Amino acid sequence: MSSQIESEPGQGALTVRINRPEKRNALTQAMYLALAEAFDKAETDPEIRVIRLTGSGGSFTAGNDLVDFLAADALRAEGPTLTFIRTLARSTKLLVAEVDGPAMGIGTTLLLHCDLVYATERSTLGMPFVNLGVIPEFGSTLLLPRRVGPAIAARLVYFGESLGAAEAARLGVVTEVLPDAEALRARVDDRVAALLAQPPQALAAARALLHDGGTPEVLARIDVESSIFTERLVSDEARSAMTARLPGRHGTSAAEG
Repeated sequence: MSSQIESEPGQGALTVRINRPEKRNALTQAMYLALAEAFDKAETDPEIRVIRLTGSGGSFTAGNDLVDFLAADALRAEGPTLTFIRTLARSTKLLVAEVDGPAMGIGTTLLLHCDLVYATERSTLGMPFVNLGVIPEFGSTLLLPRRVGPAIAARLVYFGESLGAAEAARLGVVTEVLPDAEALRARVDDRVAALLAQPPQALAAARALLHDGGTPEVLARIDVESSIFTERLVSDEARSAMTARLPGRHGTSAAEG
């Protein structure tokens, strides 16, 4: 497992931490493989009932590391990114996101698959896919309009607008907003403990009914998005837009968001 993905088992819960703070936790292909491995192991462990996903250093994730992303065939059918996307989407464990700081690109789309999302006031969400010449992924073209309505989904996707934590909560993407990282940690500790105190079979059955991330419809949309994304990724338009954001170009960083 990549050292930039930390997996910490606990009593009934697994904490998965993205740990690349010097790059705002921007994700590489190696990190996607490690994330998929962590989620896959949790899925086969009957003792794990809750997965807690978080970042380090004041970031959730700034999205894809564009240097790494451009060098890879990033959404090929059996590649690391899509392997992680499918693994998380099919997870039957309760997924709790602990978001502090930027959650951009895939950092936002994966939240649509989480059962509970807790965020600090300073957190920001965004989907700058069209800005980069590609399209949203992770089934988000289906899940986002269901969550926030088609008009708001269009605004967020077409313009790549960022959402503050308070607005994200109002729209139903974030469960609760906390004032700072310390309060966030304490609240997630409390909520995870409360989940683990619930009757496990009843909770699992309720989750299966409420959660639609792993349904055939969503998994089919993930495949459609992946095909279009891959076509877009090799286009001159996308390469030009992404290259313009590489380090040294207008002071930008090598992350999706």
